[in-house]
Amino acid sequence: MMRDLRGEELPAWMDRVLADDLPALHSLVNGMKRDRDAVTAGLSTPWSSGRVEGHVTRAKLLKRMGFGRANLDLLRRRILHRV
Repeated sequence: MMRDLRGEELPAWMDRVLADDLPALHSLVNGMKRDRDAVTAGLSTPWSSGRVEGHVTRAKLLKRMGFGRANLDLLRRRILHRV
């Protein structure tokens, strides 16, 4: 379902999980039910936010590295220098 971008199979998969005796997966399915449209779209479209998330992670790392020693101007220069 994830590799082949077949998000339309999600409701049937969720029903099968709830029919089994797997409490940990029941919790996962209950969480997915809250935003089923977003999960289905994520399993159906080829788009990914991975590149953006990578930049956010890098910016957070640089911020943590300068904690207590640097101000916003230095953080800005470090982020823009590495791009």
